[in-house]
Amino acid sequence: MEAKSRLHIVLNEGCEKMRFYLALWVSKFIRFIIKVFGKALKLNGSHFPGNVALKICPNFLEKISKPGTIITVTGTNGKTTTCNLITDILEKNGYKILSNKYGSNIRGGITTTLISGVSLFNKAKYKISVLEVDERSSHYIYPYIKPTYAVVTNLFRDSLKRNAHSEYIYDIINKALPDISTLILNADDLISNRLKLDTNKRVYFGIDKQESDTAESINIVNDVRICPNCSTKLKYDYIRYHHIGKAYCENCGYKSPEADYAVKEINQAEEYILVKHGEEEFKIKMLSNSIFNIYNQIAAIAVLAEFGVGFAQLEDSFSKIEITKERYKKETINGVNIINHLAKGQNPIACSIVFKYVKEENKDKELILLIEDFHDNKESSECPAWLYDCDFEFLNDESIKKIIAMGHRGEDLKFRLILAGVPEEKIVSLTNDGVVTDYLSLNKDRDIYILYDMYEQPIVDKVNDQIKKKLSGGEA
Repeated sequence: MEAKSRLHIVLNEGCEKMRFYLALWVSKFIRFIIKVFGKALKLNGSHFPGNVALKICPNFLEKISKPGTIITVTGTNGKTTTCNLITDILEKNGYKILSNKYGSNIRGGITTTLISGVSLFNKAKYKISVLEVDERSSHYIYPYIKPTYAVVTNLFRDSLKRNAHSEYIYDIINKALPDISTLILNADDLISNRLKLDTNKRVYFGIDKQESDTAESINIVNDVRICPNCSTKLKYDYIRYHHIGKAYCENCGYKSPEADYAVKEINQAEEYILVKHGEEEFKIKMLSNSIFNIYNQIAAIAVLAEFGVGFAQLEDSFSKIEITKERYKKETINGVNIINHLAKGQNPIACSIVFKYVKEENKDKELILLIEDFHDNKESSECPAWLYDCDFEFLNDESIKKIIAMGHRGEDLKFRLILAGVPEEKIVSLTNDGVVTDYLSLNKDRDIYILYDMYEQPIVDKVNDQIKKKLSGGEA
């Protein structure tokens, strides 16, 4: 009986091994076919091979060989930028990196990335991997990919349909993260800085108090108003936006943690940030003057320093890179500045932060809003309720002379802007087929901001072309 049981175990193990290698070889073959014929076959190479592998072998992620050091980045906002910064700087310092920089951040995409990082016989070809992990999908990923360093940028409200509430996402990540991972957390984020509080080693990053910080929240949404320990109303030393800031509880002694890597100074004139770690201070080139990108930058600095990249290397490396132009791009045509800035649709916090940034820029401006939840001309992914969590009130500012609300949601955007107090005569609702230059002044004294959702790139390109042609003396 015992011999039969042992034989049964051996046969099961053999079948599992055969299933794994079948999944690996089939998915590698599919990757090759997609590289050669992908456009003709209309297959998505970023996650399709991984999905096939998981279908054949459900525990594929557990069995595939992985690099010895794994850095993951998750959170509501800033994942892609932070991940790209980490990957770029490691590569500039001579490391060969396996990343999903050009692929999907959910289970199928990460599986595809790992497939590309092993040989036909499951031998890892990389020593280091940097992976962006979708926060909603983290419970499918972290149990099998146990990060050496797990960066969490922040946790906010996001898509109502998919992500519900930030505490819901917090709970998913908190249960999924392995106890062995070193957590790189935002000291100023009162939600994500509590992840795995009693188990994991943690390193905090943050930004010291700035002149623009306030004593009370000026945003519609602040999801941390009471103490997480005793439910007493929290006091804030300062609030930067929403629940980002430094808080304490007069009743139980709860308080925000101190940052191990802190931005002490943001020097706009000389375009650097002064970072303090322990007794050391060092200057780093500021990649963007927006506070949310400074958070992305200090998050990357923290994990890179913990990994072992020296401060001198960090200073040199950051001086040679820029934030991807897919997220922010500035061009000047005949004296007129055209600024393209990502503002994620269905994400009220991301849009609010961008609106505040635009308002605070010291010049008159005209805005084009391409913030959709209709993608690829399909039906809307959800109701427009997220618009009412979003601080459109920042756009009710004297420096903003015109707002063109485009797309399927043009009328919804116009209505929300009117509710925010924006004079109706400043607002134009326009379909995606409209000609924006019919409504812009194209005046050198005014910057043009195109605030767009990541799925609207074809329309963004078209709008940019219209503006550039008109500014260059041609027809839009």
